[in-house]
Amino acid sequence: MSKRLLALLALLLTFGLLAAACGDDDDTEAGDDTGADADADADADGDGDGDDMAEGDLPDLEGRTVTVAIENAYLPFNYIDLETGEPGGWDYDAIDELCSRLNCTPDYKSVAWDGMIAAVGDGQYDMAADGITITDERSQVVDFSDGYVSVDQRVLVRTGEDRFSTLDELASGDYRVGSQLGTTNYTAAVTKFGEDSVDGFDDFGFAVQSLINGDVDAVVMDETAGSGYQGENPDDVQILDEILSSDEELGFIFPQGSDLVSAFNAAIADMKADGSLEALLVQYFGEGNFTITYDDIADPVYEE
Repeated sequence: MSKRLLALLALLLTFGLLAAACGDDDDTEAGDDTGADADADADADGDGDGDDMAEGDLPDLEGRTVTVAIENAYLPFNYIDLETGEPGGWDYDAIDELCSRLNCTPDYKSVAWDGMIAAVGDGQYDMAADGITITDERSQVVDFSDGYVSVDQRVLVRTGEDRFSTLDELASGDYRVGSQLGTTNYTAAVTKFGEDSVDGFDDFGFAVQSLINGDVDAVVMDETAGSGYQGENPDDVQILDEILSSDEELGFIFPQGSDLVSAFNAAIADMKADGSLEALLVQYFGEGNFTITYDDIADPVYEE
């Protein structure tokens, strides 16, 4: 686990202790993405009326079915177990818990990453979960929940790489850098290394395999994903010590104007306050706790 994630967990623990001492959930506020109070009433149309409250004074969605777009190919956030065919990952556990608190039923839909944000923006799904970085550009298309974790962007290289050891050395040389198309990682790679030096891939698995094969010299991705690939291929790849960018917050996305944003923000705040969000982060991102690799998961079958 990175020092930054450890610091985040410590901060969440402190927040939980303070909230328990105060014993008042009514002051919890949603983030700047919605500008709404986390305890504000949802639209009074029967779909999450703020007058109906679930346990713990949270909005009661009255058993409402919430369609959730999910990639099922991004460890440790989501995956399909190769042997059992069952889905799993941080996203599933987090959303199941959030819906338990809000009295809603998640209906997960397997959706490819490259069209996920646009599909949610068009209202094809009620929300999406896929370790999605909160950005101003994406906020023009969808509404974000409050952030649930911050991550670093890192650079994966071949094990024993001795031609460069810093990002500036990588940027100044005649090297190829890979990343997944449509991600903030790809944007960061282009910004740092130049568009002519960056190769786009449909998913990170292809990019990492190209790195191992020697077709590219480095791959930009979130630290969580990079750690997974490094754990899976310790003899082939390693993460550079230098951090490409820091403090990127991840959140869930919703169609703009969705009444679900304030409800989920309230439930996220509730999980932070009682320590359950911290426990879930440790379960999936704590060093040595998550051992599933990309060799252990099945290729997802996406909806047409």
